[in-house]
Amino acid sequence: MRILGIGTDLVNTKKFSKIIKKNKKFIQRIYTKEEQNNCSLKFNKFNCFAKRFAAKEAFSKALGTGISNGISFKGIEILNNSKGKPIIYLDKKNKKIVKKILKSNKFEIFLSLSDDNPFVLASVIITK
Repeated sequence: MRILGIGTDLVNTKKFSKIIKKNKKFIQRIYTKEEQNNCSLKFNKFNCFAKRFAAKEAFSKALGTGISNGISFKGIEILNNSKGKPIIYLDKKNKKIVKKILKSNKFEIFLSLSDDNPFVLASVIITK
């Protein structure tokens, strides 16, 4: 296994909740419908949205591009498997771009999320 990229992102949930409350379209621009539905059901929905935002940012940093070159926030979806493990899913367009950037059709994405109020942290490792 070879590491192709590592990225981390830290988000202050207090500041982040203010952004969401101030900008009504922010959630629709950044999150998929499933992410919106999942976070809306949580007791602390701002924490849920902040973790997913941090994960998307960490992924773009691990890729080395940031959110640019065709990579979009909504094309990076953060969900949990049946045991609660966070997983990054890429839509068709983003997956194609990532394959081109990494110069590989085979890669794996590892994601870890953590929180300690008022902060959330995401770490991403991309391997081949």
